[in-house]
Amino acid sequence: MSANSPTLSADKGKNMIANTPDSATLRNDLQTLKTDLDTLLAHAAELTDVELHEAHDRILAKFSSLRHAAKGIADEARQQFNHGVEVTTDYVKEKPVQSLALAIGFGTLLGIIIGRR
Repeated sequence: MSANSPTLSADKGKNMIANTPDSATLRNDLQTLKTDLDTLLAHAAELTDVELHEAHDRILAKFSSLRHAAKGIADEARQQFNHGVEVTTDYVKEKPVQSLALAIGFGTLLGIIIGRR
């Protein structure tokens, strides 16, 4: 069994995903930030300078946290993409005839689908 076997890569992917926030969490955090901003704008005229400054600091801290989470998700996606490229490259090197047959088959199928339009 090679080092890039599907079983090992699936386990590696699960471990990496567990360490980063998912897109649903990020979406919820963005919605919370939007709600906080809307609330701040609605009550900005009633707040003192100190309260505005505190609210500004809290929103910047949330934004920084979201930016960090988004960067983590982007890094994870890049790692998964690179891993996919490595696995595909290894497969093509190990089985060039099957890879060529698959490429010809998919190319023909794609040509038929596009040709019907």
